[in-house]
Amino acid sequence: MKDENPPMLGKNIQRIRKKQQLTLDILAERSGVSKAMLSQIESQKVNPTVATVWKIARGLGIELDAILKGKSESSKRFIVIRKGNMAVLDTAKDSLHVQVLSPIMMAEDLEIYILTFDKGSSLHSKPHEPKSEEYLTILEGAVLVKAGTNESELHEGDFIIYNCDVEHSIENIHNGSSRIHMIVRFPEKQRAF
Repeated sequence: MKDENPPMLGKNIQRIRKKQQLTLDILAERSGVSKAMLSQIESQKVNPTVATVWKIARGLGIELDAILKGKSESSKRFIVIRKGNMAVLDTAKDSLHVQVLSPIMMAEDLEIYILTFDKGSSLHSKPHEPKSEEYLTILEGAVLVKAGTNESELHEGDFIIYNCDVEHSIENIHNGSSRIHMIVRFPEKQRAF
């Protein structure tokens, strides 16, 4: 970000932090940027990377653009992602199709997907962050959801919430394809918005 940094970036961060009545310690905890680094950025002694400024923005609960423009609040979100611009991930066997609905900036915060399972396909996942949750709505077909020692068979129109900080799986048990809407919600400590 060296040549792109506005000359007042550090002062903008400091002003916004003080307006929110946050100490350097609190902002360091929320953003994952060390107190020492924050202090150097605010005093204009270092030129932070885009990734560092993005972490600080998340810690302040505002958009990156707001910090760059010196605004203490973000403008109201109105994000449109057209179908043609959504990421689609297919498994090696092409038996599971994953459409990513949420923008990349929401990764590991709140992720939204449409999963299409071909007959006999499944998705097995390792544990996510502690206290993470998944929310599923069955749009078509039927699936078997397992999370740790719990399991349930779900059919079109059913909804389930479960902790996904254990091994978990979704298996298509329908004689055709099944489609589900899935939201993955990560722990509060990671969400800044």
